[in-house]
Amino acid sequence: MMAEAGSSKGSRRREAMLQYLKQQGRITIAEMVERFGCSEATARRDLEQLEAEHPVIRTIGGAMYDGMHAVRELPFAEKTGLSMLEKEQIAGLAAELIAEGDVVGLSGGTTNYLIAKLLKNRKGITVVTNAVNIAMELAGSQIQVVVTGGIMRHNSFELCGPLGEGMVSQLHIGKMFIGVDGISANGGITTYSEQEAQIAKALIKRSQATYAVFDHTKTDKTSLFSIADLSELCGVITDLPMPAELESALQANQIRIYRADTYISESE
Repeated sequence: MMAEAGSSKGSRRREAMLQYLKQQGRITIAEMVERFGCSEATARRDLEQLEAEHPVIRTIGGAMYDGMHAVRELPFAEKTGLSMLEKEQIAGLAAELIAEGDVVGLSGGTTNYLIAKLLKNRKGITVVTNAVNIAMELAGSQIQVVVTGGIMRHNSFELCGPLGEGMVSQLHIGKMFIGVDGISANGGITTYSEQEAQIAKALIKRSQATYAVFDHTKTDKTSLFSIADLSELCGVITDLPMPAELESALQANQIRIYRADTYISESE
């Protein structure tokens, strides 16, 4: 009877947590401990169970609600802890597509930041970026770095606005790697920020080949602002097989699909 009572109490607590997440969009471990009177260990176990049963995504120090597959914006530091192994694999595969003499575009985002880290010891490459943290990561390397202008968004460290878009219109980029918040058959590639969507569109317009980089958590999701239709892409770089509808749409547009899991298994 005591076990049943404990289970019932846990269920009620998790239901209350879920309702709070639906209303507020996110919650931290500290808030859970204070609001629901449980230990940190219990809060983490509850989040694991909620993630398994509901559209809840774990983040560093808490969780966010992902109902209706809407994509919410996370600060860069919080994104960095999500799917890190997968992002490192995607970045490694993207770096293999970059050769000496290339002019490479990198938008903001954690995967593109990891691409920059892999390029640090390379030579004969020019990187165009609107992300301050990516430019700083490449500082002191033998990479020539071109930074667009604009106003920095603190969540992503991306420079946005007409100043940057005007500068981009004068550039010629070979291979553009775009980080996205969502990709779907009907919605194309999308992002949470209108400003980031605009600068991404400008970068794509000045690029010979555009690659969308994303892990499996972004597939079949559509964020608020459109960056580009699938037909505007040259390729996509991801970690796992995609939903059938999305993969069919990519193939119909003759977009090359690079998958890190296939690449790793072929290399072993």
